[in-house]
Amino acid sequence: MRADKWLWHARFFKTRGLATKLISAGHLRVNSDKVSKPSFNVGAGDVLTFPQGREVRVIRIQTLSTRRGPATEAQALYDDLDPPDTRKNAVPDPVASGSKHDRKGRPTKKDRRSLDLSRKRYLE
Repeated sequence: MRADKWLWHARFFKTRGLATKLISAGHLRVNSDKVSKPSFNVGAGDVLTFPQGREVRVIRIQTLSTRRGPATEAQALYDDLDPPDTRKNAVPDPVASGSKHDRKGRPTKKDRRSLDLSRKRYLE
């Protein structure tokens, strides 16, 4: 099955076009080899590595599908090799990571500057 089609069937991307863009940009690895063509064939047992949002997903394909079904069907298609509680590559949200502003009303100018500084550090 095509890699872009499988990623769409497994509901990692909302549209097949988004999956195609990710693969065409060279951000997909199949069994640790870079793939740049959306038509690359994947099968059961292949390990896919790709960025999704602020984290890097590592997925092992269990089965192929014939249609894009509900989420419960999609979750049966793969095995997540990176459990959510031990994700190493996830980038923490700088606002939620213990800033002094307690979100009661508007932040002061000093609070805003410290928030901007913490965001800048995380982006570097």
